[in-house]
Amino acid sequence: MAGRQDIERWYDEHAGALFALLLNLTRDESDARDLLQAVFVRLASQSERFAAAADPRAYALRLAHNAAVDLFRRRSRRHEREETWEAECRPLFAPTDDPDEAVFRQALNGALAELPPDQRAVVHLKLWEGRTFDDIAGLLGIPLNTAASRYRYAIDKLRARLRPLYEELQ
Repeated sequence: MAGRQDIERWYDEHAGALFALLLNLTRDESDARDLLQAVFVRLASQSERFAAAADPRAYALRLAHNAAVDLFRRRSRRHEREETWEAECRPLFAPTDDPDEAVFRQALNGALAELPPDQRAVVHLKLWEGRTFDDIAGLLGIPLNTAASRYRYAIDKLRARLRPLYEELQ
């Protein structure tokens, strides 16, 4: 079992990235916080595996992704997933004073929310985490080509949804 200092250091190093991924996947701050806590409880109980991982951040991101998937599966069984998702969608971006930027951020948040969770996870890991497709494939337990395809499909959807607004703002 990891010591208190280890867990505090791990939290300082990885909590921001894990929370961002969980928030992007769940679209709910409360769920993201609950899952973050569960991930760190699991990291503490698997401290030897975490400390020995070649890429501890990737290990933690995979645990976070799996925790979110487990949450979705539990909710899906009770037919609550879609209702909760739409009712509690939260914006990902900080407010801005520039009205054009605010409109674009709101549209981008909406476009991201429309992506299937598997595509949104790949986009988040690629754009916000700067991960390679090889890393993403390993984190999510999917083939490399699947990770690249999900990213391409997601980017095509985002582009199609946001292009008219982008052109209007130019």
